Amino acid sequence: MTHDFGFFKTTMPESRKADFHLGCLDSCIFMDFNYTSDRLISLKRISFDGYGCCVLPDNANVLNSELSTNFTDELNKDKIDQDTLTPIILKLIAINKEYISKDALDEYNVLVKLECPPDHK
Repeated sequence: MTHDFGFFKTTMPESRKADFHLGCLDSCIFMDFNYTSDRLISLKRISFDGYGCCVLPDNANVLNSELSTNFTDELNKDKIDQDTLTPIILKLIAINKEYISKDALDEYNVLVKLECPPDHK
């Protein structure tokens, strides 16, 4: 990977319920993920220091079955493999960028990195 986001598992207050919580970039970005009824992974919300929280709609795009399984497998490990998880998360952001603050994505150079992950459609 050309960019180390430094993803880490975290917890959130009860008011911010989700199946999975991740932080990255030295706690400047936090993301909440949920399983759909089909056990696919969806991005529920993403927050950026200085930009607040973007809550994605229920009809937001989800990861396919393979990537959802890879995401879950990675988060079940004690130590996250950044090279495995980064393209999966960037893919999920890419397919939902219309719901996320462009200014925040630009500020944290996430949009530039969206070209990096392979297409897993």
